[in-house]
Amino acid sequence: MKRSRRLLLPLAVVLAWLSAPDPAAAYIGPGAGFAFLSGGLVLVGSLFLAIGILMIYPLKMVLRLVTGAGKIKGDDKRLVIIGFDGMDPQLAQRFMDEGRMPNMKALAAEGSFGPLQSSYPSMSPVAWSSFSTGVDASRHNIFDFITRDPCTYLPILSSTEINSAEKALVKVGKLEMFKRPSSSIRLLRKGTPWWKTLGDKKIFSNIIRVPITFPPEEFHGVNLSGMCVPDLKGTQGSFTFWTTDQTLAGPEAGGDVLLVGQSGNVVRCPITGPPDPSQSTATPMRIPMKVEMIGENDKLRLTIGAKGDDQVINVGVKEYSDWITLEFKAAKGRAKVTGLVRFYCMGTDPEFGLYMTPIQIDPSNPAMPISHPTVYSIYLAKKHGPFATLGLAEDTWALNERVIDEEAFWKQSLNIWQERRKQLFDALATTRKGSVVCVFDGTDRVSHMFHRYLDPEHPANEGKDTEWGKDKVAEIYGIADDLVAEVRKKLNPNRDRLMIISDHGFCQFKRGVNLNAWLRDNGYLVLKDDAPVDEQSGKQISRDWLQDVDWSKTKAFSLGLTGLFINRAARERDGIVAEGEELQKLKAEIVDKLSKLEDPKTGEQIFIEVFDAEKVFTGPYVFQAPDLFMGYKRDYRNSWDCATGSCPAEIFSDNTKSWSGDHCIDPREVPGVIFSDCPINTDTPDIMDLGPTALNMFGVEIPKYMQGQPLFGPREEEVKS
Repeated sequence: MKRSRRLLLPLAVVLAWLSAPDPAAAYIGPGAGFAFLSGGLVLVGSLFLAIGILMIYPLKMVLRLVTGAGKIKGDDKRLVIIGFDGMDPQLAQRFMDEGRMPNMKALAAEGSFGPLQSSYPSMSPVAWSSFSTGVDASRHNIFDFITRDPCTYLPILSSTEINSAEKALVKVGKLEMFKRPSSSIRLLRKGTPWWKTLGDKKIFSNIIRVPITFPPEEFHGVNLSGMCVPDLKGTQGSFTFWTTDQTLAGPEAGGDVLLVGQSGNVVRCPITGPPDPSQSTATPMRIPMKVEMIGENDKLRLTIGAKGDDQVINVGVKEYSDWITLEFKAAKGRAKVTGLVRFYCMGTDPEFGLYMTPIQIDPSNPAMPISHPTVYSIYLAKKHGPFATLGLAEDTWALNERVIDEEAFWKQSLNIWQERRKQLFDALATTRKGSVVCVFDGTDRVSHMFHRYLDPEHPANEGKDTEWGKDKVAEIYGIADDLVAEVRKKLNPNRDRLMIISDHGFCQFKRGVNLNAWLRDNGYLVLKDDAPVDEQSGKQISRDWLQDVDWSKTKAFSLGLTGLFINRAARERDGIVAEGEELQKLKAEIVDKLSKLEDPKTGEQIFIEVFDAEKVFTGPYVFQAPDLFMGYKRDYRNSWDCATGSCPAEIFSDNTKSWSGDHCIDPREVPGVIFSDCPINTDTPDIMDLGPTALNMFGVEIPKYMQGQPLFGPREEEVKS
């Protein structure tokens, strides 16, 4: 029976390959880019690999018996970690007390519950990287979602580097012929995930949607990548919204709002996809779509594609369609690629509005590697149906820009939650020994977008509904609690260990702070002579991405959600601040002044502490980090325009977006949660402790570079005493 279970996953994978559709040529466009894969070669190669694995399986079993590889020491045979991104300990305690989370309350009574120290800074890519590697940001090199390229000052993704080029299929001397686009993808996170260390000892792990696992790394196990997987256009998520409403302006970020005309009951809505690889210029591929309003204007008929090659679907008003496969074809040659979308009709009267999700990479025919092995996503899609693959799958920007409403966002979040639930229970069924990790994002995304409902005075409430979503944060916590009950029924308490964690907590985000405006007002950031001028204040301002900054006179600037960079001569292209005494004096001066900064609206100081990176971190990548980190008090955060590197007239602004809750503040204010089915050995657990805990549980030596400690058994200081 045990052997049949071990064979279940590889056999299912083979069946998935055999039933796969015709492969599409895969590519990625400019910007975030795509990695070229030959779909056919991937599927055929993966099929032969799977057959080979099955053929040598008996030999591997003999070798393991002889060498002891893969043997798990101790009584515990499986570790299950469920991540509820953004679950807050204060809210969790409140909802447990109110009876909304009885299953986690019971888990806490049997084992343990408490706050889990988050990373510095306290944001998902940083914290989950510390979870994976057991080290802080200065050792894994992820300090934010984005950073600046020191050679250009332009923003780049912190986690992934994607380079596009042309590859010649034939070379004769210096002559290159039959060129085709080619790209490479590289994970910028440093350090070794603890599941790879387990894998080196042949202990299997099933890792589902842990952030900053794209592109997927090879190890003894399977992995479905999470946060930072792009959409088919190569962005971090670009929605499309077609409307007849002339009053809707284009959104600031996150997608396209396209005005369309209506002829009778018909609207034409062409779908724009990724760039055509057969064209020398960046020409997007398009698919025609005709939308017909049928019945009593409560149904839409969507005809997607050209005649003879189209598909027809019906969508109800205020309803999501199923996942629809879009096939984009190059103008020349046979290159094609598939992606997945869902449609949601916001209404037809008095104005027409149709939302389309970002075009997801098709997990059954992936245009770029989103899982390890590549066939793992194919297996999941064939077994459980299509699913969202975008790293930030819940479309927060569509709600931020108000092209969808709270109801549409909530439905989308629940759909994605159910997809993830199927993947988790598949992992529990097929991975009977080793580790299973699955991260659910819904708790974080719902908290971001519905937190304003918890505070009637939040500025984001103005002009918006304040009733429909007032219980949704509690509801998503309750849904998480129900999941825990289901999981516990699948576990054997004599051989399985269960831990529930989050990467950070939450608070209200009411006021934004633009550090670039403060730096300008205090003489540390200087704009070009021809920079725009704000008519009302007479101050010079800068557009996004620091494009109006005079680098020859600027000493400091900000980009991203918590960091401030010094324009260092030894690091930045046009740096003017010398290392040593000048640098240290400037940092101390800025820290002192910022620490006294008051909000003119309340008269209160806004920072708990402004951190000098060199005093917080000691790792090898601190030189690449922002030089100062902002330890905001609750209610404050870098403003939206500060995150994009602009410099407006005013320093402070009300946050009126639907994204009303956040956690990019002093990490001590927003710890995550930790639940365990058995007691842990400290009152101050840290997210860096999870890796050492997993290794120690399976009897694997903990690498000396890891900064965390095992949470079971005696602590290091206790041993020494």
